[in-house]
Amino acid sequence: MTLNTILHDDELEPAQRLITDLYETGVDALIVQDMGVMQLDIPPIELHASTQCDIRSVEKAKFLSDVGFSQIVLARELDLQQIKAIYEHTDATIEFFIHGALCVAYSGQCNISHAQTGRSANRGDCSQACRLPYTLKDDQGRVVAYEKHLLSMKDNDQTANLAQLIDAGVRSFKIEGRYKDMSYVKNITAHYRQMLDAIIEDRGDLARSSAGRTEHFFVPSTDKTFHRGSTDYFVNARKGDIGAFDSPKFIGLPVGEVLKVGKDHLDVEVSEALTNGDGLNVMIKREIVGFRANTVEKTGENRYRVWPNEMPADLYKARPHQALNRNLDHNWQQALQKTSSERRIAVDITLSGWQEQLVLTMTCEDGVSVTHTLDGEFAEATQADKALANLRDGVAKLGQTIYFARNVEIALPGALFVPNGLLNQLRRETVERLDRARLDAVPRGQRKPVSVPPPVYPETHLSFLANVYNHKAREFYQRYGVKLIDAAYEAHEEKGDVPVMITKHCLRFAFNLCPKQAKGSIKSWKATPMQLIHGDEVLTLKFDCRPCEMHVVGKMKNHILKMPLPGSIVASVSPDELLKTLPKRKGA
Repeated sequence: MTLNTILHDDELEPAQRLITDLYETGVDALIVQDMGVMQLDIPPIELHASTQCDIRSVEKAKFLSDVGFSQIVLARELDLQQIKAIYEHTDATIEFFIHGALCVAYSGQCNISHAQTGRSANRGDCSQACRLPYTLKDDQGRVVAYEKHLLSMKDNDQTANLAQLIDAGVRSFKIEGRYKDMSYVKNITAHYRQMLDAIIEDRGDLARSSAGRTEHFFVPSTDKTFHRGSTDYFVNARKGDIGAFDSPKFIGLPVGEVLKVGKDHLDVEVSEALTNGDGLNVMIKREIVGFRANTVEKTGENRYRVWPNEMPADLYKARPHQALNRNLDHNWQQALQKTSSERRIAVDITLSGWQEQLVLTMTCEDGVSVTHTLDGEFAEATQADKALANLRDGVAKLGQTIYFARNVEIALPGALFVPNGLLNQLRRETVERLDRARLDAVPRGQRKPVSVPPPVYPETHLSFLANVYNHKAREFYQRYGVKLIDAAYEAHEEKGDVPVMITKHCLRFAFNLCPKQAKGSIKSWKATPMQLIHGDEVLTLKFDCRPCEMHVVGKMKNHILKMPLPGSIVASVSPDELLKTLPKRKGA
């Protein structure tokens, strides 16, 4: 369960009650960002450190492991060598993002949303300023890029790096799925299930962390559900094509070209068959013009006439031979609406006993075994072969369960006649016992004890970027040696220009203006500040070339500074309710 937002003091007691309720409900572990949780009076629930904790160094990873975190989600920006170094110096399980949307800033280090809108990304309410179009100017005021989505990243895709990530120590693979639909979840999880299964089958040193095999009834394709293009980000060092500058939307796959646009239709030539309900689009002046195909009619070899549900106003601007993309494959999506996969666990079944009592034993592939009996008076069968076949089929009939019969042994001295109803009862009750036994066999995770001697936090001064938003978080850091602690950005104490976003993505590098990459006469260039402009919002870009980072500098808007602090009781009260608390004026 995730509780990975920073908490205001007014939220600490409700959070404590919530965590207790979750533990008593049976939740296995809690993913948290706010270190104040560590100081609360909560049950010994297993704790995982969120990616919002900004875990980029061996020192920080080791500290979090030593204070009681069993699992840590590393920053997306790390490369294989950095991941391996953390794995080798900590006993926490390593978790890493392998797919989905990328935050351009280090997670937990982005305050641009709160600065501009009052919506805090550290509290799960990001307004996604990174997906807006911006104009980039250099220090001389010259336009480098105009109205491009310069902070919008392509989507993370680590398909090609799974084996290397395993070798680097990653044991939990995280897929970003916020706001994603059912088709996306089915498709992407199926894709990585198949990729991991293939790696495990190929290597004798690996095993699944859970029992069962999954069968898929469709062919997964990462290209057929939402993405902004694909990148493996920094896992294999810095690359120049990690941005989705043209559009933050899903364009899909190219399927052909536009031949002609009519009043209520368009003629196209395609490499793949089209069908009613497909989602199609063309790019016109850096904008996606999309539509659903209401009706498609084949007009020749690889040619179709398409009538949209609603003709987009700008579609007439499409020129002959302009690329046509499909971002919704109707037939493929329909397949996902049905049962698309099935996960089954292998069991070995033995039927023993004799005429007065039958004994059914089921042992699943992870070693859990149960035995159940059925008393009765069972006569020897006159048709032995048929009776044995009925017994074998009856105990192996597991179609509506999570199991399948791998081996079936009828270990009876002879053949018995057992009514189907009784045999079904014996099998059903044995399966129920196996379900309970498998649950009981899983040990519940517990909080790791703090190491002895207690660890010391690797820094003595924490800026607002440490996101300390309540007195319990402050107590936590003081307990482990931090001397000076600034309040989180959400506390509204930072009123001037500060880095509202720190990112490994560098626009100088993206536009070949990086001094490190320069050659010849431009090698003497300095990484001078630049400007990022959206409407009347002007942000300053500063470049820290030693760690290869870009700082987006801005200030909190005045009206946001005057707003109640996020999470405070005042912030949760509506204006009407607040007015009711004011004393009435005399004569009113």
